[in-house]
Amino acid sequence: MSIRKPEMILIDVDGTLVDSVPDLAYCVDEMMKQLDMPVHGEEKVRTWVGNGVERLCRRALIGQLDGEPDDALFEKAYPIFLALYAENTSKRSCLYPGVEEGLDYLQAQGYKIGCVTNKAAEFTHPLLKDLGIFDRFAIVISGDTLPKKKPDPLPLLHGAEHFGVKPENAMMLGDSMSDVKAARAAGFQIICMSYGYNHGEDIRDYNPDAVIDSMAELKDLL
Repeated sequence: MSIRKPEMILIDVDGTLVDSVPDLAYCVDEMMKQLDMPVHGEEKVRTWVGNGVERLCRRALIGQLDGEPDDALFEKAYPIFLALYAENTSKRSCLYPGVEEGLDYLQAQGYKIGCVTNKAAEFTHPLLKDLGIFDRFAIVISGDTLPKKKPDPLPLLHGAEHFGVKPENAMMLGDSMSDVKAARAAGFQIICMSYGYNHGEDIRDYNPDAVIDSMAELKDLL
């Protein structure tokens, strides 16, 4: 499918702009230690990321993608995780190669750019600031900005409204099936990164409009 030049682009954070798994995995394993439960390691945590930290915490407690932990265990574990993550939001995380180059290009071309993530604002803002890219976005829509988050189209439509752009003239840049579903439901075009977090599945299976290996490739695509 050919890509139409959009007026605005909303960009996901985890797995698209930032590799945040090293910090998340550290917090998961420290939480497990405090609960006297076996640790999981970074590779496993990488397949559980992408639906917010509460979901990640629940997955860690049962050691798998689907299902629910015991309520009492979760009530005990979640505050431990949140405290750890507040202290370790950006200590080990980094921007993916090509991100700054891609953002430079989009800004030079005059695109309206915003950020849309399922991560809560209390973690999103410090992370983007610590990595030096917070000021690049005209709007940052976090997981708790609105009553619903991706894969619901609401955050994307909110972004389009903010910029005064019709959904058909808007684009999402993401890495997961949640991003693809949200974009399709909102009527946005969707480009996905090949390297992100999609629970171990190939993002191409979800038929985004294009898949790229680096944000530096945006200039060839747009």
